[in-house]
Amino acid sequence: MVSKQLTWGILGTATIAKQSMIPGILESSTGSIGAIASRSLDKAQAFASEFSIPTAYGSYEELVADPSIDAVYIPLPNHLHKEWVIRSAKAKKHVLCEKPISLNQSELEEMKRVCEENNVLLLDAFMYRYQERYTHIKNHIKNGDIGDLRGIRSSFSFNNAGALDNFRMKKEFGGGSLYDIGVYPLSLARMIFEEEPEAITVHSYSPDSHNGVDMSAAGLVEFNNGRFLTFDCGMWAAYRNDAEILGSTGRILIPDPFTGGLEGFQLIQGSEQRQIDVEDTNHYAKQADYFAHVVWGETANRFGIEDSLANMRLLDGALASQEKRERVVL
Repeated sequence: MVSKQLTWGILGTATIAKQSMIPGILESSTGSIGAIASRSLDKAQAFASEFSIPTAYGSYEELVADPSIDAVYIPLPNHLHKEWVIRSAKAKKHVLCEKPISLNQSELEEMKRVCEENNVLLLDAFMYRYQERYTHIKNHIKNGDIGDLRGIRSSFSFNNAGALDNFRMKKEFGGGSLYDIGVYPLSLARMIFEEEPEAITVHSYSPDSHNGVDMSAAGLVEFNNGRFLTFDCGMWAAYRNDAEILGSTGRILIPDPFTGGLEGFQLIQGSEQRQIDVEDTNHYAKQADYFAHVVWGETANRFGIEDSLANMRLLDGALASQEKRERVVL
């Protein structure tokens, strides 16, 4: 017997769609892909051929109008998220949108309203949240295995400085390292602390040579009772992707916290260091399955629109702090 399937439409041919989300949907137990769209029909047809997708469209409008599509995945440049989330919602499509889900909180408020009016799910694509190891990590914290939670340190960087034509280098497209990868440690801290921060301070470097986007940023996010996140992100430094959760008596080291999932984590208690391996699967596939089960009403949504709005409030604060060069109270 064939289980029910959520039929996806892929709105764009970005690298993350090709390398990650399309394979994730195909690996999932709940999803199939019915169509892919690009502003270049040739490009859409090439993707369709590679992944055996039945239909290729030469415009986004055609895909959104396709009555066979249940849900749309949006990997478009950041400045297009609002427009195509709203268009998809008005066409009664559920939407999984790449991060950052919007350029600011005000945009997201409008997106939320339209999605609620049309009774469709809107979820931002922080795929790392579905890694099984985070369930184990949070259990260790709640069990007191690292004492009282004190802080988090995280870094995420890569060197893309030579790609001046990339949308990440265009301010009007929502470019910059905070939008692109800084959002990951910000969301991680909120997920681990399970509370909202009080203030943020960000120092960044936004050279004219790169159209004034922040090529690097470093920040301090203040939480209740002295707890903190210190983070840095960047697009012109060596690749790093790590996180450390600090407690009063121990700490947890997470390798590749945002792109991995198969590496487990290290629990350090005094002089004892333990590698804890966690069996896991493709977190893009798990994200697709989670999305489908929420759409079908089979699971509660742990990462609803209010969570997305809280992420955007924090990102808005980070962007304001780097612009004003001052601490921003949230």
